[in-house]
Amino acid sequence: MEKLTRETLKKRSLDPSGPAASSYIKVGMSSCGIAAGAQRIFDLLREEVAKAHPEVAVLRCGCNGLCYAEPLVEVCTDGVPPVLYGRVTPDIAHRIVEEHLGDKRLLNDHIYAMAVKGIDAQ
Repeated sequence: MEKLTRETLKKRSLDPSGPAASSYIKVGMSSCGIAAGAQRIFDLLREEVAKAHPEVAVLRCGCNGLCYAEPLVEVCTDGVPPVLYGRVTPDIAHRIVEEHLGDKRLLNDHIYAMAVKGIDAQ
């Protein structure tokens, strides 16, 4: 793994396909996610998104504490609120690409968390 320097961080923040991209998919790749099949989901999403939506970055991330719902996939794209999908199977991953990214339609039965802009949690 490369050492993080100020220059590396600056380059990454300027990279349009990096974590600062406005549209992204993050797959939880901690040990609990990998044990639940996250690597397969990550590879499938990376392949399908590259074909259908190359402007969307597919990234790895760590644990967020919902180990019981792994594999977890966070999706953030224009036109729909950011959501966290849980217990993602290959079929659900296909639907995320087609319905969430393509049709801008949420997969309501698989959402574990949703961010709503303009509303403060209290």
